[in-house]
Amino acid sequence: MSMTDPIADMLTRIRNAAALREKSVLVPFSRFKRAIAQVLKDEGYILRFEEVQDGRFPALRIYFKFARNNRTVLTGIERVSKPSCRMYAGHDEIPWVQSGLGTVIMSTPRGVITGKQARRLGVGGEVVCKVW
Repeated sequence: MSMTDPIADMLTRIRNAAALREKSVLVPFSRFKRAIAQVLKDEGYILRFEEVQDGRFPALRIYFKFARNNRTVLTGIERVSKPSCRMYAGHDEIPWVQSGLGTVIMSTPRGVITGKQARRLGVGGEVVCKVW
């Protein structure tokens, strides 16, 4: 079975593990996924991540951050741009998530950054996912 959207797979693994209140989740490694994990860490949605070997293949282990009520800080994560339907936004069209309480993760010429950073830098790009 070939995977058509590895990013959607990563987000689904994160969503499922968070719903089960797991301490961490393992996802197959790619530089793009590492960049997404870095944004999640910088924005305070996850505690940390590390590159590990999962058998013969490199993987990312993502550690969740928990709030006082023993729920994960990350309550939702959703793919926006899909391989079948890419979503791009200019710097003036970047969507808001949960009225500014959530974050949009974008792939821009300046790298993988949040929508807020993209607005500040005046760059647009592909809207990868929404996190809240």
